[in-house]
Amino acid sequence: MFPERLRPLVDATADLSDRFRAAGHTLYLVGGSVRDAIVASDGAPSGDTPTDLDFTTDARPDDIEALVRGWADAVWTQGKRFGTIACLRAGQKYEITTHRAEAYRPDSRKPEVAFGDSIEDDLSRRDFTVNAMALRLPDLELIDPFGGLVDLAERRLRTPLDPDVSFADDPLRMLRAARFIARLDLEPTPDLVAAVTAGHERLPIVSAERIRDELDKIMVVPVPSVALWFIVRTGLAEEFLPELPGLALEQDPVHRHKDVLAHTLAVVDKTSPDRLLRLAALFHDVGKPRTRAFVDGGVTFHHHEVVGARMTRKRMQALRYPNDEVDLVTELVNLHLRFHTYRLGWTDRAVRRYVRDAGPLLDQLNELTRCDCTTRNAAKARALDRRMDELEARIATLREQEELDAIRPDLDGAQVMSHLGIPPGREVGEALAFLLELRMDEGPLGEEEALRRLDGWWAGRVSPG
Repeated sequence: MFPERLRPLVDATADLSDRFRAAGHTLYLVGGSVRDAIVASDGAPSGDTPTDLDFTTDARPDDIEALVRGWADAVWTQGKRFGTIACLRAGQKYEITTHRAEAYRPDSRKPEVAFGDSIEDDLSRRDFTVNAMALRLPDLELIDPFGGLVDLAERRLRTPLDPDVSFADDPLRMLRAARFIARLDLEPTPDLVAAVTAGHERLPIVSAERIRDELDKIMVVPVPSVALWFIVRTGLAEEFLPELPGLALEQDPVHRHKDVLAHTLAVVDKTSPDRLLRLAALFHDVGKPRTRAFVDGGVTFHHHEVVGARMTRKRMQALRYPNDEVDLVTELVNLHLRFHTYRLGWTDRAVRRYVRDAGPLLDQLNELTRCDCTTRNAAKARALDRRMDELEARIATLREQEELDAIRPDLDGAQVMSHLGIPPGREVGEALAFLLELRMDEGPLGEEEALRRLDGWWAGRVSPG
């Protein structure tokens, strides 16, 4: 069953391995594609080939480049000084790296690279034993000098070398450990946990972009809280996401059974694996520590969504997220309490305002609002669900009656200027704002009624007193 499980990998690598063998070089498949093939469920072949395939070889970078030129549809050499040549053939991406040993200088973000000839030495520099396995091509001999296969079977996460050495090579591996713990349901060894706890202060030498990319990968594992608890308890979060452990100090009077951190991670787990939605869930309550106030024997967090939105923007910018993603997540955080401002039922006016404020984020906002309920009180949970069901039913009804997703005044600026005989300027904007308020309050008026209302507003505006 084991070789059959690897059939898609064999088929995808046959041509390439033949080229290297003919040139006197040995090619090995390494990394996640080997690991994932081994852990395929029930021993059955998945039938899928990974989008990216990683290889290591005794060939030097110049030789790798020469071997793939003319065979690949495209070749990239940006990583050549680190020993890596990437290429694309028939939609399949290949990344081929010379056997190497690399180590970060204690104060440097860039690795020092030395090329080698030993597959065992190369595998020793890998992050974890479950990733330090290789398949020699084309005969499919498994090279597993550090017991990765046994660790997979026993659900254990450990490093090929001493974890202090491994994390010194690349401190991002500490954060990557959190992802593998969650994604593969692995238990970290005590020495690995101790090494992260003792060495987390080295994480900042890693670029913000690499940390961001690793956080994004954590956000889409099936149960992100497993990874997030690890980064909080080991101190890693203090280095790139200090708002998260800060939530552990804040008792939340709404979710009395858990502190704000536990509530936050529960919300992240409840949301669908939409990376940006889960980031919004992660940040949605970060403003609570700064807004906590004690009033009449209770605790309040007034305007924590506004403060939290500002904090979210600052943190995401520090992690070098694209501006459009920063805007999206920040707005979800800012709006996440909007649903709760309508406690007396969903009038047409309230629905229009809610939809207009949410804009293209409506579905994500509704999901975040539903997932934000983590109470153990079944009656309260059912009540929230009923209110959300009512809102979504009202939205559906109004959508059938009017253009709810593109609410705009019944007149445009040209019509306002023509009718009132005024030039472009502030008065046109005020007239459109008045008409928009009418549209929000009463729904579509039609052009004739809108002009009549505009006349009344204009007369009242310019009249004496």
